[in-house]
Amino acid sequence: MSLVTKLLTAVVPLAALIPLATSATPQPVAPVAEATTSSCTAIPVTAPVGARIETVQAVRHPGGTVSFPATPLGPATSVTDVPAYCEITVTLGHFGANDHVKTAVTLPETGWTGRLQAVGGSAYAAGNFGAPLVQAVKDGYAGVTTDAGVSADPLDTGWALNSDGTINQPLLTNFATRSAHESAVVGKDVTRKFYHRSVSYAYWNGCSTGGRQGYAEARNHPDDFDGVLANAPAVDWTQFAVATLWPKVVMNNDHHFVANCVLDAFRKAAIKACDPDDGVTDGIIDRPDECGYDPRALVGTRVPCAGKEITVTAADADVVRKIWAGPADDRGRRLWAGLPKGADFTWLAGTQAAPDGTLSAPGFPVAVKWVQSFLKKQPEFDTATITYGQFTELFRQSVREYDSTIGTSDPDLSAFRRAGGKLLTYVGTADQLIPPGGTLQYRREVERRMGGADRVNDFYRLFLAPGVEHCGGGAGPQPADPLGALVNWVEHGKAPATLAAATADGSATRNLCPYPRVSRYTGHGDPAAASSYRCTGR
Repeated sequence: MSLVTKLLTAVVPLAALIPLATSATPQPVAPVAEATTSSCTAIPVTAPVGARIETVQAVRHPGGTVSFPATPLGPATSVTDVPAYCEITVTLGHFGANDHVKTAVTLPETGWTGRLQAVGGSAYAAGNFGAPLVQAVKDGYAGVTTDAGVSADPLDTGWALNSDGTINQPLLTNFATRSAHESAVVGKDVTRKFYHRSVSYAYWNGCSTGGRQGYAEARNHPDDFDGVLANAPAVDWTQFAVATLWPKVVMNNDHHFVANCVLDAFRKAAIKACDPDDGVTDGIIDRPDECGYDPRALVGTRVPCAGKEITVTAADADVVRKIWAGPADDRGRRLWAGLPKGADFTWLAGTQAAPDGTLSAPGFPVAVKWVQSFLKKQPEFDTATITYGQFTELFRQSVREYDSTIGTSDPDLSAFRRAGGKLLTYVGTADQLIPPGGTLQYRREVERRMGGADRVNDFYRLFLAPGVEHCGGGAGPQPADPLGALVNWVEHGKAPATLAAATADGSATRNLCPYPRVSRYTGHGDPAAASSYRCTGR
C-alpha cells in the first residue's frame, strides 16, 4: 500500500466513517402521547431567508437493519433496529449563486423524542448522509444534514474555483457557515410540519469539520441549537489548514526525509519518557504539551526497518524537533501548535519511497488541497516547492483572505451563553490530524474574553481525552456517551462534572475532567479503573 493510499485511509475520521457520538438511552422530553405524523410525502417547505426552494422529495424507508456499502475510505457499515422512517430531501438555491444545496431530514415514524439532531461534516464534505443520520433516527431524533452544494467526497475541492480561476465564494460560504445554519432552519420546519409539533430541543453533533461547524453555529447563530457537541474541532481553519502542511515543508526545505519506521521510533521513545509523568505507566502521554522529551536523545539508536537496521541521525532528530514544535515564521515565532508528542506521525509527516529508494513527503491531503485550491488557486500546484518564507506568507494570506468566512476564530460566545446554549467538546491528546493545541488556545481566548474558566464552564466545557486519536480510536479511553451528557445538561441543568470514558475493548475506564482540571491517578487502586483517578487542578 502506497503512503498516498494510507493517507487517504487516514482521513477516515475526517470522512466521518468513525460514527458520531450517539445517545445510548434517549428519553422523551416530556411524557406526551405519540406525536401524530404526516404521511411520507413531499410537504411545503419554507425557504430560509435569501434562499429559494427548488425541489422537495420524500422517500419512506422500512427500517430494520440499514446498511451502507464500503467506500475507498472505509468498510461497510450497518445500523440495526432502526424504526421505519421518512426521508425528506429539500434542494434549495441562493439568488445569484447558481448553487444547488441538498438537505436531508430523517423522521422516525415511531419513537420520536421531540428532538432534532444535525449531523456535521468532515474535511471538505459539509455533512454525512450515511450511518450517522440513520443512527440519529434509531436514537429517537429527527435527523438533518446538508451537502452545502459541494462534493460529498471529503477530499474533493474541485468546487472551489470558478472557470476563470477565481474563488467560488457562494459555495465557500455555504461550506463554511451558511448551509449548517440553513439545515437547522429547514430541519425544524420540516419536522414541525411532519409531526404537527415543534421541535422541543435541537442539537448539533459533529467532529473535525463537524466540530468547526458546531463552533461556527454557536458563534454566528446562537439560537439554532440548544446544545452543540463539537469534538476535535478544526477551529481557526485558516491557520490549521496551512499549519498541518508544516512537516512536509520542513522535510523539503531541510532536504531530509525521515523514514516512517524512524518516525515511529521517536513516537515510542517520547511515550516511554513521558508516560510516567501522570503517576501511572499505561502507554499514554496525558499532557503532551508538558512532555519535555528531547528527540536528540535517540540519535545513534539503531531502528529495525523493513528487514534492516537504520541508525537515527542528528538530522532525523532535528526534523522531528521542528515537527513537534510546530510551524514558525522566518524569525522563529510560533505560528501554530505542532503534532503532539506520542501521536502517530504517518498522517501529517509520513514519507514514501520511490523505486530508487529516495523518500518524499506527500503531505496531509486537507492542507495540500487548501493551499492548492484556495491560496495558490492552482489545483496542480506542487506544494513541495514551498520555502520557509513562502510558508509564512501562505499562512498569513490564508488568515487575511478567509478568516472572516471560515476562520472560526472569534472567541466571543456571549450571544450563545445568553441564549442558554451549551457547548461540549472532547479532544484527544494523541490527535494525529488536528493538533489539539489549536482548541486549547481557542478555549484560553474564550476564557480571557468571557471572565475566566469558572464562568466559561457554566456553558462551555472542554474535556481532554488522554491517548485518544482524532474523533476516536487510540490507546486511551474515549467518552462513551458525550451526546447523552449534553442532553442531560441542556434538558435537566446537570453540567457534566466528568465524562465517562472507556477503551474500545473495555479493558480500561476513566472519568475525563473539564478543562482546566485533569484526571490523575490517586496512587493506589487498579490503574485501568476509573475509580483510581481524581480530577485535579483549578
